Amino acid sequence: MNLPTPGPLISRGGNPILDVPMIPVTATIALDDSELEEVFLRASGAGGQNIQKVETAVQLRFDVRRSPNLPDPVRERLMRLAGRRLTAEGVLVITAQRHRTQQRNREDALERLLALIREAAAPPPPKRRPTKPTRASRVRRLEGKSRRAGIKRLRGKPPSD
Repeated sequence: MNLPTPGPLISRGGNPILDVPMIPVTATIALDDSELEEVFLRASGAGGQNIQKVETAVQLRFDVRRSPNLPDPVRERLMRLAGRRLTAEGVLVITAQRHRTQQRNREDALERLLALIREAAAPPPPKRRPTKPTRASRVRRLEGKSRRAGIKRLRGKPPSD
């Protein structure tokens, strides 16, 4: 009997015991569903009659330091990008309470986490190689400066006879 799984299966070495539901992030990175922890709490702010009794806000927790699915350079960039959302223990906390339903807040929190990981997975831009200005650009710059100085000189008092 085949039971449906919550996410796509990514095989780890062809071993059916190790096949677990994975959340694809990039072509090379996928997160294990068990690495994410969701805590539900009451949303703050204005609301209707349900605000005092329905826990629609979601707090998504992801342990960045202990995740086996993140390469080390991505882990370091993610910890730098997370900023105040990262705890001292290395757990990334994302709180979602924009929507009125718990399901939409769960999706929002997961999308924000995946976007942050994708941003960290993008390779950093190459370092700028310093170059020298060309001779023509130096000449143009100096001509522009002398032209501007001439304009300013004409603004002054006319010479007295």
